[in-house]
Amino acid sequence: TMKSKYVLLASVLLISVATFAQKDQIKAAEKALKGGKSQEAVTILAEAESLIANASDAEKAQFFFVKGNALLDLANKKVSTDTNLSLAAKAYQDLIDVEKASGKGKYSAQAAASVTDIKFKLINAAIADSKIDKHSESAKKLYDAYLLDKKDTINLYYAASTYVNAKEYDKALELYDNLKKLNYSGKGTSYFAINKLTNAEDFFNTAKERDLSVKIGTHEKPRTEMVPSKRGEIYKNMALILVEKGRTEEAKKAISEARMANPDDTSLVLTEANLYLETKDFETYKKLIGEILAKNPNDADLTFNLGVISGNAGNKVDAEKYYLRAMEIKPDYINAYINLAALKLDGEKVIIDEMNKLGTSTKDMKRYDELKVKRENIFKSVIPFLKKGYELDPANVDVAKTLLNVYSALEMTAEYKALKAKM
Repeated sequence: TMKSKYVLLASVLLISVATFAQKDQIKAAEKALKGGKSQEAVTILAEAESLIANASDAEKAQFFFVKGNALLDLANKKVSTDTNLSLAAKAYQDLIDVEKASGKGKYSAQAAASVTDIKFKLINAAIADSKIDKHSESAKKLYDAYLLDKKDTINLYYAASTYVNAKEYDKALELYDNLKKLNYSGKGTSYFAINKLTNAEDFFNTAKERDLSVKIGTHEKPRTEMVPSKRGEIYKNMALILVEKGRTEEAKKAISEARMANPDDTSLVLTEANLYLETKDFETYKKLIGEILAKNPNDADLTFNLGVISGNAGNKVDAEKYYLRAMEIKPDYINAYINLAALKLDGEKVIIDEMNKLGTSTKDMKRYDELKVKRENIFKSVIPFLKKGYELDPANVDVAKTLLNVYSALEMTAEYKALKAKM
């Protein structure tokens, strides 16, 4: 019995020695950090990491706080910025979790401020990555930003969309699934005003903040924008990814569940219709379209979207019908004019291909003349739509250039010169 007591005593001693060592290591790391030696601090803490599980809550909190500060300092000094930002964020998150569980908030407020700082750094870095097509890196940063502040669900949505751009469909699906569980819609209102100093448009969280800035004179030209629900897009992407993976039944189930949960969201019905179109089930597609139009006969956006879906499916007759109807409902619906012109011009390629293949026989020459007239008729048919598009948005360079090319092809010199002078 005497022997076993000794063993016990020795093990008790061992634990307390480990704890003392840990306290010393945290102190040493703090000292290194104060002296600007962040890398040294990180190294010291890495040695103590394995023992931290048995430490007291107060020590754990201090450990994660020093670790977060050291890593953030490295990131700010441009040392493996991306990795260290992510690791710092994780350390602060661990710290906040420990203090939440223990009910003691010694470092949480400071950590929260650092977390906000990291969040914006991650978002800005993600935007920079996206611009140079580093979509995978961008998506990870956006997801990290979301994990830091889960109230800000928009970052989860952006991360999912960016994973789609990166063609990392499994990851995208996982995040979309999170958004679905959160019943995220993203619907809301955005407030803007022009900053007199920079001439740039600034975004405000509330109308109150924005109106105050206008009142005190720092901003002008206030503008409010309704942000539509993103549910349709979320479920559409989920459905498309599932279809891509051959999981069509799951896609249909996901979309019908979404519709039951959000019966008034027309974007979801469009998504469902699109899904049946993708899977070549034209009967169900027609039935769904009929349903949507019966409920919303004067919804210009909806009608326009039906035009897009029909055009994508190669059904030009229906696409034209829907675009014309959208213009009827809303005469200034610029995208309907642009898309209809593009749809008609799309027919030119086939004609050009055939013209280029023709020889010089009498039969071929006759066919060439027929095709030339056909091509000119296409050009003539798009002029009114392009003119209206240009009238609605003179700053749209693509519309103006296309109209110039059409005038040039039809040798309409006077019109060409007049438009060129305006540009």
